[in-house]
Amino acid sequence: METGTIPLGDLSGGLDLYRTLESGQSYCWRRSDGEMYGGSPAPDAWYHTVVSGSEDGSTSNAVLRVRDHNGHLEWESTTDADTIVRRLLRLDDDLEAIVAAAPDDSLLDEAYEAHRGMRLVEDPSFACLISFICSAQMRVSRIHTMVSTLAREYGDQIEFDGDTYHAFPTPAQLATATEAELRDLGLGYRAPYVVRTAEMVANGEGHPDEARDLEYEDARDYLTRFVGVGDKVADCVLLFSLGFDEAVPLDTWLKSAIEEYYPDCDGGSYATTSRAIRDRLGGEYAGYAQTYIFHHLRTGA
Repeated sequence: METGTIPLGDLSGGLDLYRTLESGQSYCWRRSDGEMYGGSPAPDAWYHTVVSGSEDGSTSNAVLRVRDHNGHLEWESTTDADTIVRRLLRLDDDLEAIVAAAPDDSLLDEAYEAHRGMRLVEDPSFACLISFICSAQMRVSRIHTMVSTLAREYGDQIEFDGDTYHAFPTPAQLATATEAELRDLGLGYRAPYVVRTAEMVANGEGHPDEARDLEYEDARDYLTRFVGVGDKVADCVLLFSLGFDEAVPLDTWLKSAIEEYYPDCDGGSYATTSRAIRDRLGGEYAGYAQTYIFHHLRTGA
């Protein structure tokens, strides 16, 4: 077992691990007490995920566990994971500078103050894509259950420190699922979208990673080629996986915020409204602002 610690005091803006991993950005992590997305933090709880190996088999899956303990972020893994932890939890983001550069806005100021230390995540792009295809008209806890079920049923099983973990399935593994199987697992009308998108990636018709080097709106358009992916889901993948910090997913909570706080940003279409709210929330880091506002409104803070 490899282990390590990262002093939270060394991180610009700190880290609130609970808010970062349970704010509706990521469905790739699990909590040791089984109560993730239950609405309450668990001090010293371990969170775990499985970092997928390379598709050519040159590297294997790695289990990663992290927790906030005594002013440090502790990690345990089957591999030397310091760099992986910093990437997945975006620990090198200058959170203080991002907050300081935010526009003067009462709702955003309130959200940043209430949820200090919440960071964006960088999830694997295929898992993120499938997670948000599953997200349509679903509570965050239900989305998390769906994604956990897909990992358990179709992903690789890894033994680590006496426990069993499941990787999120590869595109080829998930493409073996049938629509009927996924409906039986609770995916409902999302089942054919998940199967077809997995087939597209497995067959080489496209991969979400290919959006990474495109201009923002071109990248969003690229992702909508996948079945079940509209502009909002595409923006989620861009923001929580591919490093497009300007992306602002226009979900129910953001639409409510626009209606109440930013009505002049409503342009009547997703593209027009998206451009307007991105500008209002600061442009380059508008996605950070969106995530704080989303969490603030969803939790009633």
